[in-house]
Amino acid sequence: MDIAIIGYGKMGKAIEELAVRRGHTILCRISSENLQEFHPKVLQWADVAIEFSTPDSAFGNIEACLDAGVPVVCGTTGWISRIADVENLVHQKNGAFLYASNFSIGVNLFFDLNRKLARMMRGYDMYDVAITETHHTQKLDKPSGTSITLANDIVSELHRKKKWTISPNVEPNSDEIGITSIRQDPAPGMHEVRYVSEIDEIRLVHEAHSRKGFASGALLAAEWIMGKKGVFSMQDVLQIDTDS
Repeated sequence: MDIAIIGYGKMGKAIEELAVRRGHTILCRISSENLQEFHPKVLQWADVAIEFSTPDSAFGNIEACLDAGVPVVCGTTGWISRIADVENLVHQKNGAFLYASNFSIGVNLFFDLNRKLARMMRGYDMYDVAITETHHTQKLDKPSGTSITLANDIVSELHRKKKWTISPNVEPNSDEIGITSIRQDPAPGMHEVRYVSEIDEIRLVHEAHSRKGFASGALLAAEWIMGKKGVFSMQDVLQIDTDS
């Protein structure tokens, strides 16, 4: 594939290294230092764009790629209040778009386990649930997109929880899920879902050892989306049955 990398930070460079090793070509590498190259005349030659930028620039980047007829794989978090606008654009342009709050294969299996555990806990009101996430200090959004996905999935499955909040100080057995966000270095990323009762505690934990898992998943998604039309997620790529 000829790949356009939109956002050439640590993730963009990790994706480039893996893509080249797998025989792909990097058509362009767009960062804040060469925005003049982010142009339809360049983008139109790309087979796919992989977008890891910032919350403020993600929507505009996605729109530009869809306008150029390029499928987009996006891993930027903190912008998805506009996800409906992107979905409308995809349908208008007959394009292809795949978003994931986390591209790690392990994390997506973790998401599936989280949903299944939440369903199992429906009949056990003595357990309250909370989420803790730890990332490096350069991560811009708080809580992480992964934490938001975990919390939203719990809300959808565990009916006594109605919403999440960014606070560790949630009243016990309220309808809220408290998310604690820790920023420290070094920390590639850790997420923990805890169910706590008076007599015991159940923990579901995912810890990333490096960025390689995220880069590998993003590249897998880019390879998968080739030739497809519509809006997709990593559940489609990994063929995870969310109803099971």
